[in-house]
Amino acid sequence: MKKENSNNSKSIVLIIVCIIILILAVVGVSYAAIFYSKAGEKVNRVTTGTMTMSYSENTNGINLTNAHPMTDDIGRNLNDTNQYFDFTVNATIGGNVIIDYVVTATKEGDSTLPDNAVKVYLTNLNSGTESQVLAPTKVSDLQITYQNTAGAPDGQYVLFYSTFSQTEARNYRLRMWVASDYVLPSFSQTYKLRVNVYGSIVE
Repeated sequence: MKKENSNNSKSIVLIIVCIIILILAVVGVSYAAIFYSKAGEKVNRVTTGTMTMSYSENTNGINLTNAHPMTDDIGRNLNDTNQYFDFTVNATIGGNVIIDYVVTATKEGDSTLPDNAVKVYLTNLNSGTESQVLAPTKVSDLQITYQNTAGAPDGQYVLFYSTFSQTEARNYRLRMWVASDYVLPSFSQTYKLRVNVYGSIVE
């Protein structure tokens, strides 16, 4: 009888020990699972950025035809609607994005004036007030896009380079005239520039 009771006691103790071991194992696995979940937890941020150029004219550029040479002081103040080109660069930013962008120009193939005969002048328009972005510069003296400058093809004239870090719209005005030191030939001369904007997200 005593032996049987002793065996029962041992069985109970063994069962209790097994239960305790099982509980410890479950708690240990649960803790490990929770710890792993926390260790692997991270916040994913989806970042996006887009940029567009808009203009009110039929073409994205400016033309000179039979224009006479003029000083920079006069050229800066050309105000007839056919003497300047207005355009807007819009950026829509989502998240922590920076967009590099470049305003470029390309000469049309039927232009007859040489690049050193023409000056360009770019301003920023803010509530009717103009501020200089590019001083009067001969087209021949402009930098050229190279090795994917802000996403632009190589070989275009750089008018302006900047960045966006927030959603906004920037308004620009481009003027162009024949440089005062250029002697016009007797026959008709033309010069046509097309304006483009390129952008790329900074990694």
